[in-house]
Amino acid sequence: VQLVESGGGLVQPGGSLRLSCVASGFTFSRYVMSWHRQAPGKERELVAIISSTGGATNYVDSMKGRCTISRDNAKGTVYLQMNSLKPEDTAVYYCYARPVVGPADDYWGQGTQVTVSS
Repeated sequence: VQLVESGGGLVQPGGSLRLSCVASGFTFSRYVMSWHRQAPGKERELVAIISSTGGATNYVDSMKGRCTISRDNAKGTVYLQMNSLKPEDTAVYYCYARPVVGPADDYWGQGTQVTVSS
């Protein structure tokens, strides 16, 4: 089982990034997917979540209107498009897979660093 994030990097304030998370080794379409982030010295927090079909999404208040989560079940991939990035968005971003029904394992990716700085 793997969740492999990519797309992080250094971006200036106001810039955009698109993160990708490619899943393998489990039935992707049976999992709720989410993006989380953890800044230095802070707890990991949920950024965005998407239902197994992609029909429902939700976002942390600080990112509403600035990011979009989407998924392609045929490709086993979940995306996070982030716009108007701010320095406070700097963190390691992780994708997370939670099964719709149990019992089944949940999975974390290894994370991708996003740094917003001029």
